[in-house]
Amino acid sequence: MLTNRHRCLFAVPLAAMLLVATNGAWSQGTVYRCPGNPVLYTDQISAQDARDRGCRTIEGAPVTVVGGPKPKATAATSVNNGAASRPAESRVDAGAQRARDSDARRILGDELRRAEVQLATLQKEFNNGEPERQGGERNYQTYLDRVAGMKAAVMRKESDIAALKRELAKLPP
Repeated sequence: MLTNRHRCLFAVPLAAMLLVATNGAWSQGTVYRCPGNPVLYTDQISAQDARDRGCRTIEGAPVTVVGGPKPKATAATSVNNGAASRPAESRVDAGAQRARDSDARRILGDELRRAEVQLATLQKEFNNGEPERQGGERNYQTYLDRVAGMKAAVMRKESDIAALKRELAKLPP
């Protein structure tokens, strides 16, 4: 079983080798392993500096460079004369888009009205943080828990209403 010390002994040289590998493509020079905490692997020092520091050369140790994924083309690179290059069949007719926008506006408006009615109901029950105690709440902590839940529900509903208003504002008039 590996202890934390043993894991560190494996992880530090591996991390250092990866660091050396990312310094450049296929390092052709000599790679030195220098003592210290953490152990330093480098090919950026001269042979004299390496001897002065007590570094050893690593011979026959292949250095591997792992390339990251290539960046995908952004919308800015795919713009052609001010219009995004999409196939013609994927474009939506302006009338159809207006109909979709009006449907979205109607649906969001209905949802906003329902949420506002629910918020008014919750706020009335909440009674500014002092709702009436119910018969089963002999324990005061039970009452406090219910009040905290009601407050959280009011805050969630207010957040939902704000999100719906933001979505409505994004839609064209």
